[in-house]
Amino acid sequence: MSGLSIRVLKTIAEIAAAEWDACAGDDNPFVAHAFLNALEQAGCVTPRQGWQPTHLVAANDSGAVLGCMPLYFKGHSQGEYIFDHGWAEAYERAGGRYYPKLLCAVPFSPVTGPRLLCHPDADAQAVRAALLGGALALAERHGISSLHLNFLTPEENDFAVAQGLLPRLGEQFHWHNDGYGDFEDFLAALASRKRKAIKRERREAAAPGIEILRLSGNDLTPAHWDAFYDFYMDTGSRKWGRPYLNRDFFTRLHETMADKILLVMARRNGQWIAGAWNMLGSDTLFGRNWGCIEHHPFLHFECCYYQAIEHAIEHGLARVEAGAQGEHKLARGYLPAPIHSAHWITDPGFRRAVANYLNEERDHMLGLIEALDAHSPFRQTEAEPETE
Repeated sequence: MSGLSIRVLKTIAEIAAAEWDACAGDDNPFVAHAFLNALEQAGCVTPRQGWQPTHLVAANDSGAVLGCMPLYFKGHSQGEYIFDHGWAEAYERAGGRYYPKLLCAVPFSPVTGPRLLCHPDADAQAVRAALLGGALALAERHGISSLHLNFLTPEENDFAVAQGLLPRLGEQFHWHNDGYGDFEDFLAALASRKRKAIKRERREAAAPGIEILRLSGNDLTPAHWDAFYDFYMDTGSRKWGRPYLNRDFFTRLHETMADKILLVMARRNGQWIAGAWNMLGSDTLFGRNWGCIEHHPFLHFECCYYQAIEHAIEHGLARVEAGAQGEHKLARGYLPAPIHSAHWITDPGFRRAVANYLNEERDHMLGLIEALDAHSPFRQTEAEPETE
């Protein structure tokens, strides 16, 4: 683009945090310089781990930074939550080389947010065009099979599709604050059967003398993180065998973003037994990871879902994003929400095949979202009985 130049960063530390954050804004903590830098400095995101930082920066003729793009050469498809393993297998069976690919995303974070970061005083369309054009030029220069932009905002998704990228539709479960005064107010909006089930789950979660604390900012201590990391490692090792984050990452996060963290911790007889890590945006609570060393009925739901809802109501947050997967969230007030990604496939034949697949997948996802909506736990009419 005329008047805009693109440079490539091998680490995010090559740009001043103030310059990056002026483009990222403060609505979404996952695109903050501190978050991305903690991943790199802690060694969670490195070329050896299959994540080679290749961030793009757009500047004007005076050198002022007007846009940024978190971008990585990826040697695999792990830690992304928009799954393309089948694409990779098909392309390589046909004799192609799928990896490395280019990925615009936040590592290990299935969270919708801005990806083509624009300074508020800049022409957003021009900056986005420059960043996307820079990424496509990088793919062409290196003979890359594909470029992927994951968990886009709807506005960025529309822009990417207008530029010729293939749209992909997914779904998550999000809770929306309908102006509730407190948790009881939220429960009153649910169908009677769902309301009674949640009350029972909350009672049983606390029944063994379990105490729940919500910790943020100066209330957080290294001891809390030591306990949570034990929970995280236990759950990660049992679920997929390779937890992505190390203890140093959480130390760096605590040192730089404590006010953006909400740690929900459960203890019994003075011992921490479970915890859920959340990040705080300007109007959204983002649920990230959960773990425990003791298993108690419904404790997971209490720490991850109900405490998050209570915090959101108390602090006037608009929604809670509860992370990837989990239709069990529907019964607890989290409704299906569309998730957007956009993809550039270099090979024309493979691009047509992927486009056909995505069209079929989109129809399926739209049907799934509609079917899930039909099972909403909320009262359908004001006249529904309020029996307990």
